[in-house]
Amino acid sequence: MSNKIYYQSAHEIGTFCLPQFHTLDCHPCHYHTQSLPEKYCTLESSSASGGYAIYNSPSTISFSSNGSPVSLQDSVSFLPDTLHSPDNTYASSISGSCVTDDANDFLHKLRELENLMLGPDSDIPTNYERSLQKGIHIASPGIKLMDAIERRDLKQVLIASAKAVSENNLWTANWLMDELREMVSVSGEPIERLGAYMLEGLVARLASSGSSIYKALQCKEPESSELLSYMHILYEVCPYFKFGYMSANGAIAEAMKDEKRVHIVDFQIAQGSQWITLIQAFAARPGGPPHIRITGFDDSASAYARGGGLDIVGKRLSKLAQSYKVPFEFHAASIPGSDLQLHHLDVRPGEALAVNFAFMLHHMPDESVSTHNHRDRLLRLVKSLSPKVVTLVEQESNTNTAAFIPRFIEAMEHYAAMFESMDVTLPREHKERINVEQHCLARDVVNIIACEGAERVERHELLGKWRLRFAMAGFTPYPLSSLVNATIKTLLENYSHKYRLEERDGALYLGWMNRDLVASCAWK
Repeated sequence: MSNKIYYQSAHEIGTFCLPQFHTLDCHPCHYHTQSLPEKYCTLESSSASGGYAIYNSPSTISFSSNGSPVSLQDSVSFLPDTLHSPDNTYASSISGSCVTDDANDFLHKLRELENLMLGPDSDIPTNYERSLQKGIHIASPGIKLMDAIERRDLKQVLIASAKAVSENNLWTANWLMDELREMVSVSGEPIERLGAYMLEGLVARLASSGSSIYKALQCKEPESSELLSYMHILYEVCPYFKFGYMSANGAIAEAMKDEKRVHIVDFQIAQGSQWITLIQAFAARPGGPPHIRITGFDDSASAYARGGGLDIVGKRLSKLAQSYKVPFEFHAASIPGSDLQLHHLDVRPGEALAVNFAFMLHHMPDESVSTHNHRDRLLRLVKSLSPKVVTLVEQESNTNTAAFIPRFIEAMEHYAAMFESMDVTLPREHKERINVEQHCLARDVVNIIACEGAERVERHELLGKWRLRFAMAGFTPYPLSSLVNATIKTLLENYSHKYRLEERDGALYLGWMNRDLVASCAWK
């Protein structure tokens, strides 16, 4: 049970060795309306056409033919668009800045006015201008914001736009989105690329709060083979998912080292790739491998990517186990976690149980969404089975119950770090990079920003909150072994030195520079 537990190259495994990606689900925000018969997509339009009135306000938001929000009067047009081309930079030929062109003249007139009121010898104007250079708000909120636009401070303009949207301030939101269109680009710097998708989310959210509501936010899926390819690229260029599977496999291997019969329940099995190296490691175990049975739960995005049902995963894992002479069974459970009941798990006497929650639990609605609280209900159900080990891997981000503006800022900081880390290993001119970001990351961003209630399914929590949930369900920590830590450090040698691994209170954190991005821990 050496480092073989944790890693096998993509070349050896082939297209089968691909992870499950919680980020691949396209979760539309459905808003019902009587006036809009068509469906609309912010990330990639399908067949919408024509113009539909959204606001009674004189200023409204719509999209230009390249997918950018533009300022129109009285109505909006929903036009077909794709984001596949690196040439699409959200530039607009329809309208430009309505403020920054006159910023210098405005400040000059402001100085003249202050001189008239205070006298030419007053030092207040000088201090005021110095404050503007530092981005400090002194007199008018518009001054600081105009300064941010002039400096192309994309983060500050995004936040200001989010505040305008949250306050349903249509004029300000329209103006700021028009400015943002000149700053964002799906082929630019990391924050510019992320900003493009955050802008999509803001436009979608604003449209849902107007006098009329567009019917749905829909995303046109790529072909299944293309989606699988994008998943593969993301898996290779970012260590986040390998880190999660390595740490979970290490905990399971340690807990099951003396067991003869092992039952693994994977609540989001996707391609089943996590279990390839674990099967190989069990095959090399002194004294022979145990009998392994895997129960795999599915989701629609994973089924689409692999081009079929869970029987595909079962056959591939069974073939692999047979080649290593490992006794193996596979049980498919194509049901969502919120519908899970005890009999779906098919627990049998004499088997040591391991339960794997890798990038899955944040999709379960909690007490803030429904009185059923499926997130805690599932943990209590699992605890009632007395598992030997339960593994948890989640993004280290707080987007569940946070109010909109803190949630917006948290998402911006979290995904900015992810986009920056991708920039190091995936060249900006890579022809598939835009597709990888759009189909594997951007939809999460849009869902976090544009959706509320049950339709917002990307509900991440910090590990501290997960600890409370597991403790309330009756679990106790199962510290990860030092071997897991050492093996992941070896993995990270193949990536940028800006990645960092930290162990705190029995859990492992993988981060980019000073930001934790993924946390992994185990329970019993």
